[in-house]
Amino acid sequence: MSLRAPRKLQKLQQALHAKAKESPEFRFYALYDKLYREDVLGHAYRLARRNGGEPGVDGEAFTDIEAYGVERWLGERAQELKEKRYRASPVRRVYIPKANGKRRALGIPTIRDRVVQTAMVLVLRPIFEADLQPEQYAYREGRSAQDAVRHVHRLLNTGYTEVIDADLSDYFDSIPHAELMQSVARRVSDRHVLALMKQWLVVPVEEDDGRGGRRRTTRAKDSKRGIPQGAPLSPLLSNLYMRRFVLGWKTLGLEARLQARIVNYADDFVLCCRGTGGEAMVAMRGMMGRLKLTVNEEKTRRCRIPQEQFDFLSYTFGRCYSPKSGRAYMGTRPSKKSIQKVCRALREATSRRWLQRAPEEQVAGLNRILVGWANYFSLGPVSKAYRAVDAYTSKRLRRWLRKKHKQPGQGVARFPDEYLYTVLGLERLSVRTGNLPWAKA
Repeated sequence: MSLRAPRKLQKLQQALHAKAKESPEFRFYALYDKLYREDVLGHAYRLARRNGGEPGVDGEAFTDIEAYGVERWLGERAQELKEKRYRASPVRRVYIPKANGKRRALGIPTIRDRVVQTAMVLVLRPIFEADLQPEQYAYREGRSAQDAVRHVHRLLNTGYTEVIDADLSDYFDSIPHAELMQSVARRVSDRHVLALMKQWLVVPVEEDDGRGGRRRTTRAKDSKRGIPQGAPLSPLLSNLYMRRFVLGWKTLGLEARLQARIVNYADDFVLCCRGTGGEAMVAMRGMMGRLKLTVNEEKTRRCRIPQEQFDFLSYTFGRCYSPKSGRAYMGTRPSKKSIQKVCRALREATSRRWLQRAPEEQVAGLNRILVGWANYFSLGPVSKAYRAVDAYTSKRLRRWLRKKHKQPGQGVARFPDEYLYTVLGLERLSVRTGNLPWAKA
């Protein structure tokens, strides 16, 4: 559920966006005082509160702030900013397990920093939104990963059938600070805003030292690279730096000369070409080198459609077959990894640790997983994937019910489909396909 910005803030954002759109060379010089406006900070707090999250290094939680008094707390933050006393705190690092067994580092700023960064985003996003390219789909209002999937699908169906499936190594940690700040300063000349942004780029990272203590490192400051993943400002900055590549590809004439089109979502992108994949690959590597980014050669490949297939944004693109006529066509479907990922989530949700739940509560949790997954994977022929997920879900739920009620066997007789789907209300994805747009076309 979205939070509507106060009318006064909306007017500010509209004015900033209109000026940026009207004057592509204009540099905004009076933005800092907007950060501590009551409407801006107040809305920033509400957005941060909705997103939730754990406390940062200071241990301060939203419940602590609410007990203290939100207005009082925001007033103190505004005064800090106004008097130029605000200083960014270290970021708390945690690690999230990945499907391949590795771990992804995530930074958790303090709530104080999250609120001020969100205020910065509220002020800067309308300006930079005017400059982002139409091929960029991530973190933008009115655009989605599904839109990027549709864009790639259109290109494949109009002859752009040689694809560079690209991957960058540690994009967020590799973005060079000097070049990133140049991208910001091209539009923002307010030195206080720029100084504040530099603080966030170089804050230390704090994590467990493995011996019950804490250690701090200054890798970003030392290497002069990287933006903290998990911080509210990171999506805007990542888009802004990727814009250099997307815009440069066009202004250098590579898009026209090579007939090679980019579709970008965050740090993921593909190049769809008309038989010029080899040249496009060389040109892309050269540009990334100049941008001081590293192409992951192990994961970057060139493929020809429809003979081959590739994955982008968890969809597989390639040859599909009509179940009615057997006719081959260019289509998209949920990737095998995406099916495995949702099954892992369902497996975790039906493990022994949740046996104390009531069956209705358990099914409500499973339905949230299923509906969320199906809402995203609703493009192309999804019936086969839906049936596979349905079968796995019913099997896991029966197993959970057997363990809960200490029943032997497979549980099919005791817990038939009618009980799972009609009595408990388990979501059946395969029924949803009749309501998808392509099914009604």
